[in-house]
Amino acid sequence: MKKRHTGRTGFTLVELLVVIAIIGVLVGLLLPAVQAAREAARRMSCSNNFKQIGLGLHNYHAAYKNLPMLAGGTHETAGMGAANSNIFWLSWLVPLTPFIEQQALWEQVSNPLAVNRTGSTRNPPYPAMGPNPWDENYQPWLTQVPTYRCPSDPTQPVGSRVAFNNYTACAGDSFFEQSESGVTNQGQAHSGGVWGEEDSERWARGVFRTRHFTKFRDITDGLSNTIMGGECVVSARDLLASATQMEFDNTSWDRAPAYFKQYLDPERPAYLNTNPATGGLSPCGGKPCYESNPNHQRGRRWSDGRLEYSSFHTITPPNSYNVQRWHGQAGSFCASSYHQGGAHILMGDGAVIFITDSIESGDQNHVVYGRDNGDGRGPDGGVGRESPYGLWGALGTKASNEIVEEQLNQ
Repeated sequence: MKKRHTGRTGFTLVELLVVIAIIGVLVGLLLPAVQAAREAARRMSCSNNFKQIGLGLHNYHAAYKNLPMLAGGTHETAGMGAANSNIFWLSWLVPLTPFIEQQALWEQVSNPLAVNRTGSTRNPPYPAMGPNPWDENYQPWLTQVPTYRCPSDPTQPVGSRVAFNNYTACAGDSFFEQSESGVTNQGQAHSGGVWGEEDSERWARGVFRTRHFTKFRDITDGLSNTIMGGECVVSARDLLASATQMEFDNTSWDRAPAYFKQYLDPERPAYLNTNPATGGLSPCGGKPCYESNPNHQRGRRWSDGRLEYSSFHTITPPNSYNVQRWHGQAGSFCASSYHQGGAHILMGDGAVIFITDSIESGDQNHVVYGRDNGDGRGPDGGVGRESPYGLWGALGTKASNEIVEEQLNQ
């Protein structure tokens, strides 16, 4: 008769360790896939937001027979400052709100409002169409419109900051005298000089222009061949080059786009280099001056129509860098996003396309239009010419008679 074995069976310590190791390996393999799936979902949501903005712009055009101004709104009354208007600096995104199912917000903006953000009574009330677009006591400017934020961008406003925005209008491949585009805060046209309304019009080569309307009929290159909008990263104040404006003095900022690559960090080229150095551009030595005011950076005011907040140019490629004369003035601003390898753009026909950072961008040693490139054409040599910035520049112009041969939506 055999003796019955009554001992307990189970896993040995080695077996348990092997199982744990296998589970760890599987988790390590699956986690990137999960993260990639989440980013794919966020990217799809971002594309849908842009699609809604595109539909809103088409519906706006159907209603008013033109697109909204890049910057517009109510004129400043001489001597009144910002007390009774938005100083003609209202972003194109504000009049778009009733066309993207934000009717309640539009009703607040388009009518006088007698309360501050804290709920206290304001006397006299805020004017219809709101005060200046940086007023932090006016609740509509502090209201975050979900459609205007990309879910891949984690930066959020704190305190009583004006709400943020990730979608900007295309101002073309030139910025010469386009900050006010020849029109004063009082709505009066400058009559002469290179800053005049008539003279600066020829450099307004994009779909959107400050203080001027554009109609679809003006886009003679074709809606499907012309960019209407592009993504923009909200500055997290971490010196990411695509979200921070380099700023230089009057004699140094107006250079060819490639000139400013020297101010990128050689070890982290996506960021600005702020290491101390000698020589270089005045007044910041060998490092760039950059916009440090948290309110004056890319994407940080959805209601503000000035170029740094509401526009981008098809000059430097997506996710590259921005250069600006000073706060509120003209500059070259790139499209940007947190999506891997590129950014979404909105075409004139409403199509949303993902454009990679490596898109062909032509001659980056060509000074932006309005300046003499030494090619015998003089400072006006760019008028009516094809864009020097390749396919990227050609897509940003509305009436330069360029031929786009590539299928962008494949």
